[in-house]
Amino acid sequence: MNTQTSPAKRLILRTAHALARWARQTHERHQLAQLDPRELSDAGISQGDRMAELSKPFWRD
Repeated sequence: MNTQTSPAKRLILRTAHALARWARQTHERHQLAQLDPRELSDAGISQGDRMAELSKPFWRD
């Protein structure tokens, strides 16, 4: 039985994981953008931190 993953399958899996991560980051940044100042303060996030996070392209961590 062959237990190795083919290069094509690894590429597909890596691509799927990257797409899922980008979708999750986009969703989380959208939620961050919706927080009001009180909610930001409660979460310990400064306005500067929020702006830095929101200015990142979707593919950056």
